[in-house]
Amino acid sequence: MTAVRLPMSGARVFFVGGVMSYRALFSWQSPTFYIPTMLAHPAFQILFFAYLGRFSHVRNDAFYVVGNAVQVSAMAGVFGVAMTIGGERWTQTLAPLLATPANRMALFLGRALPQIANGFVVSAFGFLVGRLLLNFDPPLSSLPRLALIVLVSTAACTGFGLVVGAFGLRLRDVFIFSNPAYFLMLLFCGVNVPLSALPHWMQIVGSGMPLTHGIAAAREVAAGASLSSVSTLVWKEALIGACYFLAAYLLLRLFEAEGRRRASLELV
Repeated sequence: MTAVRLPMSGARVFFVGGVMSYRALFSWQSPTFYIPTMLAHPAFQILFFAYLGRFSHVRNDAFYVVGNAVQVSAMAGVFGVAMTIGGERWTQTLAPLLATPANRMALFLGRALPQIANGFVVSAFGFLVGRLLLNFDPPLSSLPRLALIVLVSTAACTGFGLVVGAFGLRLRDVFIFSNPAYFLMLLFCGVNVPLSALPHWMQIVGSGMPLTHGIAAAREVAAGASLSSVSTLVWKEALIGACYFLAAYLLLRLFEAEGRRRASLELV
């Protein structure tokens, strides 16, 4: 029999390739690896800052629960995506991957899709921790609105993570960027300190980062505000995310072309 080779459509590369990369690089099939990495760390982060705020009498629990529950989506959106791109290089599979004629946008964005879903789950777990262990009791009617805001924020954060991951094509260790990127979000995005309390230059930087507007919108919605009243914040978050996705795509293509020219795709 003669094997018939079917062309890989962009949709297949996007969905199937993304899921296979997610499973192969992270081995999430084992709950013993997923739970301490993606759930325990966010839970302790939320509890730490909530109790710190409680004892310092600065803000109530809801302020810290919402800020950190949205921000912990960066565990997947920044670390996960950065490790996906950088991990391909570390495992020496990047060169064969880029040798394929697969659509580059589907190839790279497909690796971001599982991380968006994962970030949403991590963030939802953070809200659950706040509901069960802290004084966080949002109206039930606000939950669908919160879910939408978290989904938009997670997607925007994943676009930012792709930008960070793009430098994995040029650097020996992508964590040089991903570690500071994750922790600087705690400072610049109004997670635990109101954006208005920061110096003016930090407010400018924070307003251009993902999660900042999403966190602000989520806090208002958790307090009972309608979705229409925070629509401007949600659209800003979505626009920032789209800009990061575009920047990530351009950087990935640029670094791919540079890596081919310098024969440095497999250097680790």
